[in-house]
Amino acid sequence: MATPTPAVTVRQGRRRASGALEGEVLAALQRAGAPLTPREVQATLPGELTYSTVVTILSRLHGKEVLTRTPRGRAYAYAPLTDEAGLAARRMHKILDGRTDREVVLSRFADGLTEADEELLWQLLSGGVPRPR
Repeated sequence: MATPTPAVTVRQGRRRASGALEGEVLAALQRAGAPLTPREVQATLPGELTYSTVVTILSRLHGKEVLTRTPRGRAYAYAPLTDEAGLAARRMHKILDGRTDREVVLSRFADGLTEADEELLWQLLSGGVPRPR
């Protein structure tokens, strides 16, 4: 049986899913608090990812509109557009925006909330007014 092709190139031969790598790169940029070049990102990550893998991940995240990039020397410096909570909210908006049946989607979402999350959402939407019982 043939050995599966690794999803990404890692010098140590370890295999990680690209989604996990995107998360690690994004976390590294958020921790940095300032834009980083691919080389700088590479230096902060465990597992010794190849430079080309880091560039690919950064390019994909930029294409998904998760990162900004500005020229720095011969490379780009990348920075996150928002924090983790903001990214989750953007994903939720994109899913909702792609649907014509928004009411059904929101209704099913609300049906799956815990009581505590329902209360929190109510307070957020009502400007802090307690939910009537």
